[in-house]
Amino acid sequence: MSTTLEAPTATTTLVQPHGGELVNRLAIGADAATLRARAETLPVVTLTDTQAADLEMIAVGAMSPIEGFLDLADYESVLNRARLASGAVWSLPITLRVNEDVAADEVALAAPDGQLLAVMEITERYMGDKNREAELVYGTTDAGHPGVAILMAQGDSILAGPIHAFDRMPNLFGEYLQTPAETRAAFEANGWKTVVGFQTRNPIHRAHEYILKTAMEIVDGLLLHPLVGRTKDGDISADVRMKCYDVLLENYFPANRVHLAVYPAAMRYAGPREAVFHAMTRKNYGCSHFIVGRDHAGVGSYYTTYQAQEFFEQFTAEELGMTILKFEHSFFCTTCEGMGSAKTCPHGSEDHVFLSGTKVREMLGNGEKPPVQFSRPEVAQVLIDEYTKGE
Repeated sequence: MSTTLEAPTATTTLVQPHGGELVNRLAIGADAATLRARAETLPVVTLTDTQAADLEMIAVGAMSPIEGFLDLADYESVLNRARLASGAVWSLPITLRVNEDVAADEVALAAPDGQLLAVMEITERYMGDKNREAELVYGTTDAGHPGVAILMAQGDSILAGPIHAFDRMPNLFGEYLQTPAETRAAFEANGWKTVVGFQTRNPIHRAHEYILKTAMEIVDGLLLHPLVGRTKDGDISADVRMKCYDVLLENYFPANRVHLAVYPAAMRYAGPREAVFHAMTRKNYGCSHFIVGRDHAGVGSYYTTYQAQEFFEQFTAEELGMTILKFEHSFFCTTCEGMGSAKTCPHGSEDHVFLSGTKVREMLGNGEKPPVQFSRPEVAQVLIDEYTKGE
């Protein structure tokens, strides 16, 4: 099946998309209507939350150069060497695992609620050992790891092939939900040539702010790109986090240097491998630089503090096609009277303002604002309102 897809926005000054061309698998207008009518005649595969997020990312080009769910050659190459079969850096297996046999050569893909989203050509079927994948991607087969738990809940059979999307999941974030073509157009309009991307699934506290502002000294602009897809239980909801970002940017960042948009991916908590994935997809959104801090995309104690940063060392600068900015843990030092890290501060931990996540949640639940050295008061107030809601 061939469809006429909306052409991606060309750029002349920004970093090139991963693979050299921004993929677009989202049909519009009459082409979308034709695809929808076709989908209504096909067997339906209902996607999980994570699979639906993957479909969205593929459709809008955020996963360029991928055009669909991975075939066996790409799957094995990703697992074994964190690259596609073509050699392009790619660290996560983007697969469509199913629990039942699908005999058709073409299927409709539906959101978890049943909404039809795309037509998929099935070019290959293969089996994927979940324990082996878990060990290679997550470094563990422990079902207590949220990414492993999601993987283990899926089937062993994998469908591969290109997708042709004609609809998207409901937009809960208004103008903040932007495709790579749209963020690139915004950066061009701002006159930016270099952009640093920041992945976050948590509110930004003073330590993050310090890292962001340090990075902003060497680039034209910042893409603050919070993840709004599926996260684990206990993570702060996306709508609350967005309120935190709004008040922080309004009061503490120059408006002409920051672009806030949402990142529709689901979290896998794959630590080092997910850090590379976050970087390559942000290159598609137009980022020439990407921040990797302590325990990037980690969870619990499954990864060491700087394992994600070390994972990048197997790739050359040319392969990555962007600059990775590696930051150590930052903090407020009462002796230095300012923010710093082990690279800049000579004082001991007794001089550093540090609060555990448990302590912060306890304070917020009691209506107490953490010290200003830890969190901006406006951000703390948003979180207090959420933690004390309904009392």
